[in-house]
Amino acid sequence: MTTAKTKTLAADGQAPAVPIPRTSTLSSARTRRLGLTVLGWAIACLIFFPIFWMVLTGFKTESAAIADPSLIFSPTLESYAEVQLRADYFKFALNSVVVAFGSTLAALLIAIPSAYSMAFLPTKRTKGTLLWMLSTKMLPPVGVLVPIYLLFRDVGLLDTRTGLTIVYTLMNLPIVVWMLYTFFKDLPKDILEAGRMDGASTLQEVVFLLLPLTLPGIASTGLLSVILSWNEAFWSLNLTSSNAAPLTAYIASFSSPEGLFWAKLSAASTMAIAPILVFGWLTQKQMVRGLTFGAVK
Repeated sequence: MTTAKTKTLAADGQAPAVPIPRTSTLSSARTRRLGLTVLGWAIACLIFFPIFWMVLTGFKTESAAIADPSLIFSPTLESYAEVQLRADYFKFALNSVVVAFGSTLAALLIAIPSAYSMAFLPTKRTKGTLLWMLSTKMLPPVGVLVPIYLLFRDVGLLDTRTGLTIVYTLMNLPIVVWMLYTFFKDLPKDILEAGRMDGASTLQEVVFLLLPLTLPGIASTGLLSVILSWNEAFWSLNLTSSNAAPLTAYIASFSSPEGLFWAKLSAASTMAIAPILVFGWLTQKQMVRGLTFGAVK
């Protein structure tokens, strides 16, 4: 019967179907997976190499940092000791912690009710408002530096943690509102309607229904805001001098008219990024879980 069927197909001008071996399909899938893995590791190593080089340079002397670019050298803590003697690292680190977490908390307190109203009580101007908020991130910070500097000078907020916290809050607020808005939009409205039918007020809706259900998204938004605030350098260099200066200003203090002290600068940079790097590693699962929240229905 098979021979007759093959002859019939040949008579019709069609080639008989040839089954594709399953082993070749599996081999192709493994090859693709291996290629993607190698590509991922290559990109990760490329991104991580500058940090690795900076950490190594911090353990060199100034002369070795300039003249000896090799990976084999005699490590020393001389640069770290001089960096700590030159400036109080813990003072700058405390300022960074207070400003980064304080601005994140303030941004969340403002953004949660804003995103709630836009997600569940939209108007014809909601999309326009969201686009306008996002467009403010396209404005170069130097364009508003002078009026903000003069305003802070007049009200006594220059070189204060409060002033820097206000600026960082306003800086991150558009991103925080947008992220929370997308997370809230993915939440089924039936859940909130069921709460209303049970007599829940708007505050109870937010506290007992909305926040627990979207906690992964809120957590990832807060973590991103902390990282952005920690790494912000423009405003900290222009609005602080000594009292409220965070670690970004601490790093910049090792650039002098005499030149760059590469070993000390690398040591200071390593000490500045180490806390947020460890924080990111410890919270990476929560961040990934929050950023993919609602992606799969």
